[in-house]
Amino acid sequence: MHTPASLPLHEEPRADYLQKVTGTAVYASDVEVPGMLHGKILRSTVPHARIRGIDASAALAIPGVVAVLTGQDLQDLQGTEVRWGLSLRDRPVIAIDKVRYVGDPVAAIAAIDEATAEEALDAIVVDYEPLPFVTTAQEAMAEGAALVHEDMVKLKDFYFRGEALPVEGTNIFQSWQYASGDVDQAFAGAARVFEDTFTFPMVFHFAMEPHVCLAHWKPGSLEIWSGGQTPTAIQRVCSEILGVPLACVRVHSPYVGGGFGGKASVKIDPLVAALSWKARAPVRVCLSIPESMLTCRRLDAEISLKTAVDAQGRITAKSVRAVLNGGAYADTGPAIAIKAAIRAIGPYHIPNLRLEAIGVYTNTVPGAAFRSIGGPQAVWATESQMDIIAAALGRDPIEFRLANMAGKGQTIKPDLRPIDVDMRHSLRQALQALENLPEPKHEHRRGRGVAVGVSDPGIVPVGGAIVRLRADGSVNISANTVEIGQGNRGVLRIIASKVLRQPMRLIAVAEPDTLQAPYDWGTGASRSTVIIGLAVQLACEDIVRQVLETAAEVLGGSPQDYRLEAGRIEGPGEPVPIIELLRRLNGMAAGEFLGVGRVNSGTKNGDFKLAPLFWETGAQACEIEVDEGTGAIRVLRVGGAADLGHVINRKAAEGQDEGAMVMGMGHALSEEYIYEDGQVVNGTLFDYKVPTIDDAPQHVGTALIESGDGPGPFGARGGGEGAILPIAPAIANALYQGWGARIKELPLTPERVWRALQAAKAERQN
Repeated sequence: MHTPASLPLHEEPRADYLQKVTGTAVYASDVEVPGMLHGKILRSTVPHARIRGIDASAALAIPGVVAVLTGQDLQDLQGTEVRWGLSLRDRPVIAIDKVRYVGDPVAAIAAIDEATAEEALDAIVVDYEPLPFVTTAQEAMAEGAALVHEDMVKLKDFYFRGEALPVEGTNIFQSWQYASGDVDQAFAGAARVFEDTFTFPMVFHFAMEPHVCLAHWKPGSLEIWSGGQTPTAIQRVCSEILGVPLACVRVHSPYVGGGFGGKASVKIDPLVAALSWKARAPVRVCLSIPESMLTCRRLDAEISLKTAVDAQGRITAKSVRAVLNGGAYADTGPAIAIKAAIRAIGPYHIPNLRLEAIGVYTNTVPGAAFRSIGGPQAVWATESQMDIIAAALGRDPIEFRLANMAGKGQTIKPDLRPIDVDMRHSLRQALQALENLPEPKHEHRRGRGVAVGVSDPGIVPVGGAIVRLRADGSVNISANTVEIGQGNRGVLRIIASKVLRQPMRLIAVAEPDTLQAPYDWGTGASRSTVIIGLAVQLACEDIVRQVLETAAEVLGGSPQDYRLEAGRIEGPGEPVPIIELLRRLNGMAAGEFLGVGRVNSGTKNGDFKLAPLFWETGAQACEIEVDEGTGAIRVLRVGGAADLGHVINRKAAEGQDEGAMVMGMGHALSEEYIYEDGQVVNGTLFDYKVPTIDDAPQHVGTALIESGDGPGPFGARGGGEGAILPIAPAIANALYQGWGARIKELPLTPERVWRALQAAKAERQN
């Protein structure tokens, strides 16, 4: 059979490009249905309180208000649960007895238009009994701290494998430990031991399209158009809450205007579905950006490291304590805490390890998955400390890293798959990418820094795809992987084109729809290309087999005598159009070839049972300048490298890595939620600073390495998350290399940098 990877393929633009630039692309926020009402959410104005009562009578008296949903309504739902969660069943559809953070939904309005719904919100009166609250993880873990949740109901293997390990009677919803080797002995015998603590802020995903959902409940059925990343998770949770069988809950996933994990798992969909149930009509809820900021954010963290080195500068032991603030509801926090501890190891072979992960409830916006869960927090700490150790030992920071890196095939954590990427090669490629860039325009002193990161994607290898080869050679692909801007529909088209040898202009990818497409766990963890791409490849290979067997049956000979080409089958005789082959098979010009591809833990002879399926990595070298009068950092150039195994769409892959890098510049330089008295005080577009085009580096270069040994189609591995890992420590390391100022707290704001510069000058003078 022809080898698909060798097929020359003319690159065509992604199918969504034209739709998006012309404004014809349909996003979840564009969907309208007949009789649709508009919903608005009344949110708590206090961080922690009991709800004494809610008076919605004035709101209901406003003309055009159809329904008001409160916690009292939940007892009338037909479902088995009114609380949901991913590891802990801790989140009510809407506040029942108390509120747990400023922004917690207290009531929801359904009205004929948004203006009426807004007016009704102001008419609702809520009587609160304030309770003590905690904002930071340290406050929440202190003796006598107010409990955010009085009980913790664990869910085993619900969304992730395993279960959370909460500590009853405390605010700790995850307490996980791991050890290998003899850590204490290694510390006792070390030449040097280094201890440092680093902090990472709460940050917002800032997708251009805020959270949105349109739900239409009918007796016995529920239809949802969601801006979420995981339609099957939404389907399952809404099924449980509203008591509608899974087969009767249909979730559509139009284009999503950015997700980055903030729309992963489940967010506002159960609330909107319950509001539709109460109103007995379809209801659309589209949040504003400030409301989305009160819906979820990345977990802030305190990462404490203790690292031992021998006389030769080899790392012999490492202890990691990762404390993460999960906010008011656990969401994916239990998994994120563990990932942070593991990813703090770095791409280094360390014989003795001790890891501790702690996830904590606080009265703040719930933490959630965000591009490489736990990774930026962990890599910020580890890669900053690597430079600290190198400087103390008098070693070059690049050489020190190379000397301690795990080689390809060597273990990082003994119970995980050996690392499948040559990280030394990746770091060298990143350095070369920086050198290849044009000289930047600058007036000040420059500093250079490097950093590397690895992550073990928590991929659930469960997914499928259906592919149809039509009589005219056109192809339909049906899968539930969501297009959030990363280009997965384009990747699936390319894969099908390579295997089926049909032109891309004839290949269409359907909008995800849980009624039509096979089950998929969700879009996240860099899994779309690997899992659904592989499912599409398998489905297409099944079609090729069917076509060749049919050709042998109808035309004579054996399947090996034939090959599938554009719109035809070629073999010993004249080419036969696909439609003619079907006519001869079925006695009329009718029919199609249908293939189903499924991926599970048994795929590739059970190799998918070992975690992670692949290691996602990033290496970066950056160059900065600093305005010493203000402390403002300007990133001039960044060179990066990532081993993607096989690059399916180079332009899109480069865009994903470079976009992730700029996103990481946000938490590195400016982004953070600021809390005062339990309130977010910078929760608007005016006050929350994300990088703009003016902040982007002058020059960026990305080296995409193709080792060809990934688990996905044609040897691909996932991408798009690795580049967010190293950028913050690379910038901080450049600051130290150029100015001698070491900062252990993000973001590197001008004031923080200026103070560090003054401290460094004073230390040199002394």
